[in-house]
Amino acid sequence: MRRSTFWAMACVFALAMAFPPAIGLQGTIAPRVGPAAALGAPIASASGNIFWGSDQMLPTFPEVQQLDVADVAGAPGDVKLLMATLQGIVNRTQPRIYLIEDAGGEGKYTWLQYLGVPYTLLGYFDVLQKYRSEVTGIIIYDPDVPDTINAATTLAGLRDAIVASPGLAEILQEEPYSLPVVEDLRGRFRDKYEVYSWQYENLWPKTTHRMLIGLSPGRTVSLPPSQQVRFTTVLVETTQERGAANRREYEIDLTPFLGGDAVYIRFEDNFPEDGWGPSVHRVVVEADGEVIVDFIAHSPGEQPYLFEDGRSQSSWGFDGHRYADNDRYFIYEIVPPEGTQRLVARIDMWNQFKVSVTNQRPRPATTVVPYGYLRDYAVANRAMVFWLQPNDPRDRELFEKILSDVEPGTPYLGWFADDVAGEFSGVELTSRYGVYVLAADWFNNMTVFSGTRYRPVEPKKTQVRPLENKIYLTLMFGEGDNLQYNQHHMRVLWSDPNRGKVPLNWTSSPLLVDAAPAILNYYHETATENDYLVAGPSGVGYFYPVVWPIEELREFLKKSAPYLEKSGMPVVYVLNRMSEINVRPNRDIAQAYREYYNPPGIFVSWENQYSTYTTDGSLPIATVRGVGSLEEGLNVVRQIRERWSGDRPMFATIGLLAWNLSPTDAMILVRSLGPEFEVVLADEFFALLRQAMDLPAHEK
Repeated sequence: MRRSTFWAMACVFALAMAFPPAIGLQGTIAPRVGPAAALGAPIASASGNIFWGSDQMLPTFPEVQQLDVADVAGAPGDVKLLMATLQGIVNRTQPRIYLIEDAGGEGKYTWLQYLGVPYTLLGYFDVLQKYRSEVTGIIIYDPDVPDTINAATTLAGLRDAIVASPGLAEILQEEPYSLPVVEDLRGRFRDKYEVYSWQYENLWPKTTHRMLIGLSPGRTVSLPPSQQVRFTTVLVETTQERGAANRREYEIDLTPFLGGDAVYIRFEDNFPEDGWGPSVHRVVVEADGEVIVDFIAHSPGEQPYLFEDGRSQSSWGFDGHRYADNDRYFIYEIVPPEGTQRLVARIDMWNQFKVSVTNQRPRPATTVVPYGYLRDYAVANRAMVFWLQPNDPRDRELFEKILSDVEPGTPYLGWFADDVAGEFSGVELTSRYGVYVLAADWFNNMTVFSGTRYRPVEPKKTQVRPLENKIYLTLMFGEGDNLQYNQHHMRVLWSDPNRGKVPLNWTSSPLLVDAAPAILNYYHETATENDYLVAGPSGVGYFYPVVWPIEELREFLKKSAPYLEKSGMPVVYVLNRMSEINVRPNRDIAQAYREYYNPPGIFVSWENQYSTYTTDGSLPIATVRGVGSLEEGLNVVRQIRERWSGDRPMFATIGLLAWNLSPTDAMILVRSLGPEFEVVLADEFFALLRQAMDLPAHEK
């Protein structure tokens, strides 16, 4: 799981494979015969030496032998984009380029050095010059329409051309590069809808349908105040309201701002540090007593007036609204009739709003800066890259067209717009089409890591102590479905000197077997007896089983089951949500997991309770009580102790929010416990729980 991290947790608490018919030949990605093929669309296959067999969830790249390394961490965004697309083209044949990006705290060279292959440090333009002969030319994106960055990335994979900003393109057309312009996207599209509609109609039939890539065009950064238009503040909420108690219709007199071509109303967070900014439901504007504007936020009627979304977010449905937390904002443009004498707005809104107005056309307060993460992988596999909001009706319509064109069991790599709301609705949407998610939008060098080789480990033999009249507690770090977490923040937590001093479960992705074997090797090789890797959520990939058609779910679990054994992660953590609400796995879901994954037990949800149960009479299920701080964790264990009757064993699971807590915090928590507690790893936890529930012992 990823409004802020705390908001995400609060929200959760409150709401409380592909199946190709043919085996890929060495040197190709096997064509996929699915709905797109049935419609007569050709299926792209990547050239080079990528292998993607019918039994693989993700492709294998040729084994990495040696690397040319370029440090782009401090480079401009357009350079990062250029180098990532070059990397994808070159590494498709053989992984030879490694890019040092902004590290996630683990250190710039940590993983490079662990790979243990010879490497040479070069300047990034030296790397470009070295591999100049392997690219056909340049694709120029349009900075005025940032989503052309994604279309350009898709084209890069299809045309073996690197992506450049207009400024870089001028340099690259000259000596010593002399690269021709293969495609120039400037001035061809008015907005993202035109970009992605064109891409779907013209590029989608030529790309691989074995994977989908969802990436933001870039990072949004603020421009200096000197480059921005001055707004006049007209209305402010001075209390840090978080519960919509101040919701009502507010009237704002816009008459003083008449005189220009339009009036611009800006909404932003008056307390940006806590993440509960303005929420706007309805906007009505009257000119001389006549209604000229009336729309509901996040409806099609809003679009003609939304001048700039400023990375704001939106929620649809009966009470649709747009909100802007922290440094986000949004601006509406109102054009009054000529000769208007009085202009008044009535706005249904709530929470911590700050409203300001100007009659000067604002220059954008932000700009989009490209980045390179995951784009090498998209280019190498000739995948289509897009960024569609699951909660926006126009975006969703196209999103569903794309999902309907791929087979159940297809991976969606990247992430979703709209943060937590986007996660919930995005994963539910993809799950309805049998598509699973791999959060990977900040993973770098996947074309290199997919060229490493996995070293299988011996299955861990479960040591089970006699069942006693105690409270059995197991602790688990979340975020394991998140491939970039495996690469970055998990590596930081793993370096905590107190790791290994108390039993800890670590959720992780079994698909590291394909995507980054070296990373999985590292965790296995350096694990202590007190470290245990758990698959998910929700097994092999992130999805909500409750909305996945049951027969397709069974086929997917059957297909992906070998990855649990290969990765050494037999225990599964499942997130099962519908309409943003956690629900218990029903009997059919439990039976499907038991039949195909055969786990000792499964953890479910992330909520404010802890319980154990079974829905099919044989598979033990334990809910995860999530905590976001050490203080909260200490309070929860006190509550567990108070609830324990003392006359029989009790079982509880605490989920540790990985972005806030560390193994040191876990050690402090465990050392606060009394003798009535026994802290165990997941495998022993479920073995003892089976005994306590009088269920059959787990058979492998």
